[in-house]
Amino acid sequence: MGSTQGIGHTGTVLAAVDISPREAEVLELIGAHLSNAEIGARLCISVRTVESHVSSLLRKLDVPDRRALAQRAPEPAADAAPSHRAPVLPSLLTSFIGRADERAELAELIRTHRQVTAAGPGGVGKTRLALAVAAQAAGEYSDGVWFVDLVPVTDPGMVATAVAGALGLGEQPGRDMTESVAAALADRHALLVLDNCEQVADGVALFLERLLAACPRVTVLATSRARLMVPFERVYAVPPLSLPTDGGSDAVTLFMERAAAVGWPLDPGLRDQIAAICERLDGMALAIELAAARYPTLGLDGITAALSHPLRMLTGGSRADQRHRSVRAALDWSHALLEPADRALLRRVSVFAAPFTAGAAAEVTGDEEGLVIDGLARLAEQSLLVVSASPGGTEYRALETIRQYGTERLTEAGELAGIRSRHLRWCLAKAAGLAVVREDWRARFDLVANDLRAALAWAADQPELRAEAYDLARHLAGLAFTRNLVGESQRRHEQAAALADDPASAAQALRHASVVAGCRMRGDDMFRLRRAAADAARRSGDTAGAAADLAAVATATFRFATTFVRLPAPGEVLALMDEARELAGDDPAALAAVATAEAGWTLHAAVTGGQVLGDAATDGQALGDAVTGGQALGDTATDGQTLGGTARGGALLGDVVGAGRGESDDSAPETIARAERAVQLTHRTGDPLAESTALDVLTGALSWAGDTYAAAATTQRRITLLTSAPTTPATTHELIEALGEAAEASLGSGDLPAARQWARRLAEHPLLAEVGHRATNWLLVTDALAGNADQVVAGSVRFLDAWHRAGSPAQSYLGRAMAAVAMIHGLRDDHDARREWQEVLTQLGTLPGHAYGYGAIFDAMLLLHRGQAAEALERMAPEPRQVWKWVTWIWHHWYVALRTEAAVLAGNPGARDSLTEARTIVAGNPVAGAIVERAAALLDGDEQALLATANAFETAGCRYQSARTMVLAGGDHAERGLAVLAELGVAPMAPHRRRV
Repeated sequence: MGSTQGIGHTGTVLAAVDISPREAEVLELIGAHLSNAEIGARLCISVRTVESHVSSLLRKLDVPDRRALAQRAPEPAADAAPSHRAPVLPSLLTSFIGRADERAELAELIRTHRQVTAAGPGGVGKTRLALAVAAQAAGEYSDGVWFVDLVPVTDPGMVATAVAGALGLGEQPGRDMTESVAAALADRHALLVLDNCEQVADGVALFLERLLAACPRVTVLATSRARLMVPFERVYAVPPLSLPTDGGSDAVTLFMERAAAVGWPLDPGLRDQIAAICERLDGMALAIELAAARYPTLGLDGITAALSHPLRMLTGGSRADQRHRSVRAALDWSHALLEPADRALLRRVSVFAAPFTAGAAAEVTGDEEGLVIDGLARLAEQSLLVVSASPGGTEYRALETIRQYGTERLTEAGELAGIRSRHLRWCLAKAAGLAVVREDWRARFDLVANDLRAALAWAADQPELRAEAYDLARHLAGLAFTRNLVGESQRRHEQAAALADDPASAAQALRHASVVAGCRMRGDDMFRLRRAAADAARRSGDTAGAAADLAAVATATFRFATTFVRLPAPGEVLALMDEARELAGDDPAALAAVATAEAGWTLHAAVTGGQVLGDAATDGQALGDAVTGGQALGDTATDGQTLGGTARGGALLGDVVGAGRGESDDSAPETIARAERAVQLTHRTGDPLAESTALDVLTGALSWAGDTYAAAATTQRRITLLTSAPTTPATTHELIEALGEAAEASLGSGDLPAARQWARRLAEHPLLAEVGHRATNWLLVTDALAGNADQVVAGSVRFLDAWHRAGSPAQSYLGRAMAAVAMIHGLRDDHDARREWQEVLTQLGTLPGHAYGYGAIFDAMLLLHRGQAAEALERMAPEPRQVWKWVTWIWHHWYVALRTEAAVLAGNPGARDSLTEARTIVAGNPVAGAIVERAAALLDGDEQALLATANAFETAGCRYQSARTMVLAGGDHAERGLAVLAELGVAPMAPHRRRV
């Protein structure tokens, strides 16, 4: 792609900036104040792709935030329309006729009521009226108008997924899709149009109750054949088109325009004949359009004669029922005029839930594709099908009323089961073909996804097709996971388990469902489903498999504790471990799983000082009610994380295990030995997932014992293992966790290049695309410690946008990234931005990690940069030994090194003693070691040794500290150092009292 030179019409000069055409489009929409989700929907790209373009624009245009970026956006041309946010509505292929009064009435209703349902029989024109009103009202909604077509949705549980797709949103781990949509719209002033709600009315009602409660500025306009029965609903009964009066007739106008559109304009003198036809059709828009489509071949007299014949209709009923019958009359009449082959084609393609191609229709109907193409064209000419162009070729679809009519005809012809079975086989073939992911995979999946769901919904109720339904559920579960529809993936695995013919297959499906629940951060579901898998395995006679399942359940309770709403009681978990041990027998895999669980619980007991799991855990809640010193482990230790914090952005199990260092020396070797034994046993089984779990426990044991470097090496070993394993939900879950651990461990050992490598992989992982605050967490921390200010500022945009879209959750583990960004703004002398980020940080509450861990590190770095060494020393007043239980292993070396430098620069009398001790503690850490050696050189006045540390920092990937060293050296070195700081986006350093 080329670059755009000089974007805009108002003299905004961007000629020196290499901006791609796509970035130019994104920039323009940012200037129109669209959100990332809205930009994604407008440009048909993912939210994650939009975020990447925004970060790139921030870097290229050298601006600090999204607001500044919007100011650099091009202004519209002088002759352009006002820059109201364009509605995200489907384009109408034909003009909208009349209904002036209806439009005014419905527009007034959506101004004064939060939820309006345009109700009426099929074919009355509900959808077109709603679209016209929505387009007219677009300028009144600052955050846009959005249209959601629910016709292809056959599962009430998929309503929120359909809405999220229209909004350009994906599922956020830890939330269901409704919560993700509600979070994205929580503070938005928007109009949401939900079309064709009747077939999933129950799902729409549940969705709207939650949405309207969480989004006070969102208005919903729904179309349905019946009211939705939700709070705040106001029903607007859509009338038929106006019939002839002295003031004219919308019905007649519609007929005449549609006839003219096919090349047969009508003389105004024929209005009376047309009026008679429209009266016979009760002013129903669909019926009139069908009749007008027949005018070129029948003429008005032919249409009148046809409508005069008795039609298959019921008798009696209300006016609404008569309107239904008028559409049925028109459909019966249009159907009767078709050739037999076209009638068969119409009823058979009604099985498709979504737009379909001629090739797909040929496969399902069993007819020759050439004949099908001709037939589809004839049906489209008669307004029985709608034709549209797509990247995949020409697509056809039937309006919902016609599709339902076709389904009835299928039943009458005795073909329903046969055609649905062919459709099911076609869906199975499509699902199998999607198993190989290539560049156009997403588009191909989206094209058939609703058909897969519809086929599964039908087949699941057919006892003779249970095996096919099981296969389709299993396929759809995997495809949904690949598409990042993780909630649906879990449901489909559970559905597959319910459809399985044997308990062994059910057990496997339940294991998959449990793993996917873990990816969703649903600990309670993980526990429930894995226990169900154990029960199914036992029924199948697989006692070893049941033992492994029970051991996995026990392991999950401490590995992923923060993902539980209610942790199981300790006695329940211990009983599961006992049962697993009894069932394992001499099976190697089962014994390895039990060994891992026992090692993990040994670690847990050591870390918590003998405490057991508490009754519940949420973000930052303790695994036990108390630990050493009577403090709650999750509430006070380190980052406010629990042993299960690994699931939240990759926090290491050992992130909290420093609390007992020096107090449990006897148990540390035993704990490590148990974990190493578990690793050996799992390695022998050849199961990379089992070995990864054991390595996770070993990492926690090593970090708890204070062996930073061994912990880092173990995390890297784990990533190597998982990278070579086949990609499955289970390996994905383990890999995301392992990447976070590896980034954390690398920071603890001072390996910044490795930390950035792992953090970057985590930030780019597709499963975290919708939770950018979790995805970028470690990357922001890594770049902040390295002093890469520009990269931190660019990345913070994605972090903050995603955090707001997620509802600004007060999750304690996010504090380290927020503190890192605040520190960087301080280094840039951007006091307003720093204040804003500090205010964001306060929303998380009082965090021990901010007081004693990362907060002390980032504050000290900023104070030292400003020349306030005494204040930095005061900020880290406690001796390292005193604060070990508060400063986790990841921050320990950084704390010791920076505290030592502060003592030297502040002229503290004990500085030399601090140097001696610090050298021992940080030995082997390239960055912390260089900080300590720099402090020693400053204390001794050794310029050569000082400059040597500048090279050491450069080699370690820490350009900020290298530049800082040059400035501290003074003279020409200082000028070079200041130049590097400017290149990094950092303000000049303030002078220190002590100089070489």
